Amino acid sequence: MAIENKLGINDSLELAREEERLTKKRALELYDNKILAKFEVGTFAGLKAIHGYLFQDIYPFAGKMRTVNIAKGHFRFAPVLYLEDALRNIDRMPQDTYEHIIEKYVEMNVAHPFREGNGRSTRIWLDAILKNELGQVIDWSKIDKEDYLFAMERSPVRNKEIMMLLKEALTNHIDDRQVYMKGIDASYKYEGYSTYKIEDL
Repeated sequence: MAIENKLGINDSLELAREEERLTKKRALELYDNKILAKFEVGTFAGLKAIHGYLFQDIYPFAGKMRTVNIAKGHFRFAPVLYLEDALRNIDRMPQDTYEHIIEKYVEMNVAHPFREGNGRSTRIWLDAILKNELGQVIDWSKIDKEDYLFAMERSPVRNKEIMMLLKEALTNHIDDRQVYMKGIDASYKYEGYSTYKIEDL
């Protein structure tokens, strides 16, 4: 059974394909129309704006904080009861160094503020912070899916792996459309979405 959606699709595979197609189009608009530049950088408000824009065609909860507890495998994300506090604390975290930015990213991942689409939105959010603060972004196409997922899984306990993994993929090609497009495709691949290439949409 598919998650509640605006398209009235009941089949989860069909929904996944449509979600990938429509949100990748929106991800490209974020870049091409310079919409991303209008959003707050490094705050939950900025992340909400990214999520709301990406998923506006699919989910009624696009850009809305989740109201249910969620888990992935054995890992439970921040309980709904403490989510608002957690997000306020994340907003206050510094983002002046690479290490601080990644620490903030790890905390936002633990918070997992949305019902669906957290990873994809938060990676765009992370790049916006890196671009703004350090004049760099991550070339996600250089990061192996398994390495990334393993490092992220360990990050709440030990963030050394994710720090090193992302640092090796930093680039100063911050206005390179190809880097952005390849990054979106890679980011989606981590979550199991690889039916469409963003450049073909």
